[in-house]
Amino acid sequence: MEIMENIPLASLTTFGIGGPARWFAEATTEEDIVEAVGWACEHTAPLFILGGGSNLLVSDSGFSGLVLRVALRGIESLPRHAGSRLYQAAAGEDWDAFVERTVADNCAGLECLAGIPGTVGGTPVQNVGAYGQEVSTTIASVRALDLDRMDFVNLTPTDCHFAYRSSLFNTTARGRYIVTRVAYRLLPEGPPTLRYADLHREFSGNSAPTLSQVASTVRRIRQSKGMFLVPGDPDCRSAGSFFRNPIITAGHFHALTAQLGAEPPHYPTPPGDIKLPAAWLIEQAGFPKGFTFGRAGISSRHTLALTNRGNATAAEILGLRDVIIDGVRARFNITLEMEPVLLGF
Repeated sequence: MEIMENIPLASLTTFGIGGPARWFAEATTEEDIVEAVGWACEHTAPLFILGGGSNLLVSDSGFSGLVLRVALRGIESLPRHAGSRLYQAAAGEDWDAFVERTVADNCAGLECLAGIPGTVGGTPVQNVGAYGQEVSTTIASVRALDLDRMDFVNLTPTDCHFAYRSSLFNTTARGRYIVTRVAYRLLPEGPPTLRYADLHREFSGNSAPTLSQVASTVRRIRQSKGMFLVPGDPDCRSAGSFFRNPIITAGHFHALTAQLGAEPPHYPTPPGDIKLPAAWLIEQAGFPKGFTFGRAGISSRHTLALTNRGNATAAEILGLRDVIIDGVRARFNITLEMEPVLLGF
């Protein structure tokens, strides 16, 4: 494995923003990962694990440590057991291609997660979800290198502490594990998930859409909102949804309803809290689609996506972030939280 120096990172992210990595390496085996970790320890270099770069904002000055790109490949489909089929996918596999593989095999569970950029290894970290599905409902185990023990471990879903857009990997144990493989338990010949309003409307006259039809529709909807990566599309120079949908207490929701004179769009969330759409809050706070802030802006098709309008800096993206957070807080007394990971700040 080669350790390279001063490698530009902007082209390795969907934002297309950021300075260079002081050192850079690509791991194609678990042994490469162990070697890279040892190198970083020997050189007292901070270590950052890079997947597809789709949920990442790199600082304009870059990163002074070692960026390790996980490029492990391989997908294994095991025979049916107890009515389900287990897929084991290496962390470096393209996520959308993996979803397409499971849909082609007519296995339900990931069809609504089609079109999401990034790699398999990133899905348990953020508990990736969209259009009524979350990966946590299908994950059977996660194999990872435990940097505290310097040993590979297999974590159960309970071990992973999955919650809305979060897990053990990005909360209490951030930086401790490097994911190398994820196992998903899916349902052969199972029905697609049609919880999301857009999909309900799309298939209102079709009582039994196929998994392939649902996955294709999800990709088309994502593309209409600038959330499906298309080369040359300026709305795709983004990290997807920049803000999490906030979850507030029932009391806060009732107070907000009284303030507005009507109930805002909302979704009940166990155990009695309320989830609000961040996109609606942002628009109501005065930030419409296409809003610009220097060379940064809001997507012309989806209020949740902040975009690089052309040669934007990380500082400009964060400046726009702060303006939006301040505006939503002033209007609704709700503080939005960003989803992308920051590197080098």
